[in-house]
Amino acid sequence: MRARRLRASLKGWGGVATMAVVCALVAVFALCVPLSGPGIGDGRAVTQASQATIEKAEEDCEAPEKQTLSPSSADGDTIRAIKDREGEKRKLIVGVDQNSYRWGYRNPNSGKTAELEGFDIDLVHRIAEDILGDPDAVQFKAIPTDQRIPAIQDGRVDMVVRTMTINCARIADVAFSAPYFKTGQQVLAPKSSPVKGYDDTLANRRICTAAGSTAYSTLEADQKDGKLPATTDISTTVPNQLDCLVRLQLGEVDAVVTDGALAASQAAQDPTVQLKGDAFTAEYYGVAMKKDADDLVRRVNQILVDYRKDTANGWQASYDKWLSATLGKDAKKSEPPAPQYLRST
Repeated sequence: MRARRLRASLKGWGGVATMAVVCALVAVFALCVPLSGPGIGDGRAVTQASQATIEKAEEDCEAPEKQTLSPSSADGDTIRAIKDREGEKRKLIVGVDQNSYRWGYRNPNSGKTAELEGFDIDLVHRIAEDILGDPDAVQFKAIPTDQRIPAIQDGRVDMVVRTMTINCARIADVAFSAPYFKTGQQVLAPKSSPVKGYDDTLANRRICTAAGSTAYSTLEADQKDGKLPATTDISTTVPNQLDCLVRLQLGEVDAVVTDGALAASQAAQDPTVQLKGDAFTAEYYGVAMKKDADDLVRRVNQILVDYRKDTANGWQASYDKWLSATLGKDAKKSEPPAPQYLRST
């Protein structure tokens, strides 16, 4: 019975099993083209600005999505170091997901190379085009959820664009851009399940979350505070969100808790599951970078300003292409508010 259900759920788009195999491929993008034209401004002051302001903001963190730096097109030390890479190494190195349907995934139907596609991937190409003059001047690195911050801190990537929620704990370790997407935690469960949402129907149920995710930290805190039934088992954690869907299909857990935007994509992959109840948090995705990469943070924030204004090939066009089928044609509920920035010191 369980095997039949699993086989049925893997039909259609290509299936989780197919996707898992394709995700093993490694994509390397074309050699980048030098950016034409001089840099704007010196940017040296940019790399030293606002550190004291940021540290103070961490202590008084109430709205983490506002703890970022104002936009600038200046080239500072971080950006110059990226531009100075030679030969095939002259690329933007970005940590992404490769198995989040419509966000960052390898489409098995796109050809032999199964190149990365999705909403996050579109943003990465836009950043690379602005900084290096070539949208394909990118080296993608698949990063598990719990390795996003270590990958940035260790210098393995220049940035992470991977449905990463901006929160108070994370801004102590990495710097974030302004928000580029609004979402919230939701429950995903089989359509036949008695689970109705994030409520008492989760009592005595097993929930799966990704290790190092906002979902897990929320469940842990809510259980301590009595907002989540004490009998709810939250011990199942996995490296990537797609693994939770597989666990659900195999009957090893009763529900998944993740960002509603990701849950909607998982429901699109498996017609036997659905979102249960409304989102019970309000969260924002941001591009994560090193704490001292002020010039890169400012540059990405400027890119985001321009990206949202570009109606033909920007944020809205990417939403329409990748997310409207799962989140609805009205993008307003997913579009973050006008960004607010820290003042420079």
